[in-house]
Amino acid sequence: MIRLKLTTTFCAAALLAAVAAGTAEAKVKGEVVKYTIGGEEFTSYIAYDDAIAGKRPGVVVVHEWWGHDAYARKRAEMLAARGYTAIALDMYGTGKQAEHPKDAGAFMKEAIANADRMRARFRAAYSRLKRHDTVDPAKTAAIGYCFGGKVVLDMARLGEDLKGVVSFHGNLTPIEKAQRGVSKAAVRVFNGADDKFVPQASISALRAEMARAGVDYEIVQYPGAVHSFTNPGATERGKKFNMPLAYNAQADGDSWRRTMNFFDVIFK
Repeated sequence: MIRLKLTTTFCAAALLAAVAAGTAEAKVKGEVVKYTIGGEEFTSYIAYDDAIAGKRPGVVVVHEWWGHDAYARKRAEMLAARGYTAIALDMYGTGKQAEHPKDAGAFMKEAIANADRMRARFRAAYSRLKRHDTVDPAKTAAIGYCFGGKVVLDMARLGEDLKGVVSFHGNLTPIEKAQRGVSKAAVRVFNGADDKFVPQASISALRAEMARAGVDYEIVQYPGAVHSFTNPGATERGKKFNMPLAYNAQADGDSWRRTMNFFDVIFK
């Protein structure tokens, strides 16, 4: 009888909680944002939960080398569901989404040809995020995947006013090395230990660079994980183009959990 009573009470409480949750159910809204840089149009995407009152931290999401696509927008929406406002920015220009690695490589090289160009494209979207009605501009961060991982690391190196940046299977080669007193954002790097695009020498060089600059950093490597391990579409693309790409659910889940914990710390 005691067990039945406890179970009934628990079920009633759970039902009430579910009803209450339903009345304040998160509703993620998306906004397409278009703007020009040097006469060229770019299209980004802002996601936020309109059931949350007041301002909240903002997060920039930088896409893989394939370009601004549904995957980048999905990550922005995942962040919105967690209570952030996120902008999935466009680093290439409206409509520039690669279907083949050769095109992706060409788009990427053009975008990172120099620090000024990379920074201008990042800042154009970043400024729109900070001006959004839902965002506390004093609490911002950036995350990036593959090519985007390089972008957010370089923004930290160049001294952008971010609380932190997170690179997922990103290129670690610096456009300019981090400098003490300039590079102030905390840095988290999640890498596949078997990623053939990121040699272990690059990991060692990043550790030394961050330490010299006095940056708060952490590098997590996932045994068995290869490049693009966070993207569920990576395995199919890897097979299609005979490239060492593959999704790894365990590494994806753990890196996301660690990222949310990281945000809890830097935005407290």
